[in-house]
Amino acid sequence: MSKVNVLVVDDAPFIRDLVKKGLRSHFPGIRIEEAVNGRKAQQLLERERFDLILCDWEMPEMSGLELLTWCRGQERLKVVPFIMVTSRGDKENVVQAIQSGVSDFIGKPFSNEQLTSKVRKALGRAGKLDALAASAPQRSTTTGMANDSLAALTGGRAEVVKPAASAATVAAATQQAPAPAPVRVEKPTASSSARSQGQLRLGSGSLACVIKALSLKEAALVVRRGEVLPQVLEGAVLDLEQGEGGEVARLNGYLHSVAAFEPKPDSEWLQLIFRFVDRDPQKLDYLSRLIARGTAQRHFTPGA
Repeated sequence: MSKVNVLVVDDAPFIRDLVKKGLRSHFPGIRIEEAVNGRKAQQLLERERFDLILCDWEMPEMSGLELLTWCRGQERLKVVPFIMVTSRGDKENVVQAIQSGVSDFIGKPFSNEQLTSKVRKALGRAGKLDALAASAPQRSTTTGMANDSLAALTGGRAEVVKPAASAATVAAATQQAPAPAPVRVEKPTASSSARSQGQLRLGSGSLACVIKALSLKEAALVVRRGEVLPQVLEGAVLDLEQGEGGEVARLNGYLHSVAAFEPKPDSEWLQLIFRFVDRDPQKLDYLSRLIARGTAQRHFTPGA
């Protein structure tokens, strides 16, 4: 059986590991190469053959969009399925990717089932799925766990879209692309200023949060307790807005710890430690500016 080769491109080792382990658990025999940015991926693509490319958008040196544009300009890469794995879900970015020839989107944070479903669809269109069918596990791809990121850690032909994208195509892609889910909890009011708040996007929905502490490595967040508790090691995206200018950073990471904020078993508030996995210099610079401005709210009083 011929090998199916997949290239995973992301500057965050945690995300690359999630993708690799998720794919290997569902597609035994698949061959996976990885690159830390678009430039490294370009070098691999010039000397090796790949049947599928899974690529982050925001990376240093060469972004995912720049790599996509380059691939569609190469004769042998024009029809290779290219899936953008991104936290960008606004219409402008979706249209830009469609016009550049993207095959599909996977939104961050993603579940194991979402990842394998998109990959299976892309390989099926490319006529490569039969090469994996003989060794595929005879079980459901649904893990049944609230935390598919934890499960992953432990465990026909691509259509190039023409530049003139129709309104129907844009609408469909916007539905597929990542977008913040409806807020499941209220934002803490009173003493929390606008600049000390953010949105934490999980697979189960979005949580309004207050930033208690912030460093280049992690953020301490306070959220209101809901029906579904956040899970340790769960992948997430933290949207931070700074000041009145509306500047927003989408920071990828995972939940390092979850604890009661108040010293009682029925605590209405939770404190989360969110570890960043991005290595993008632009995001690190943005974090540095947030820290310098004193974004964190150190004296948060629940319900005040």
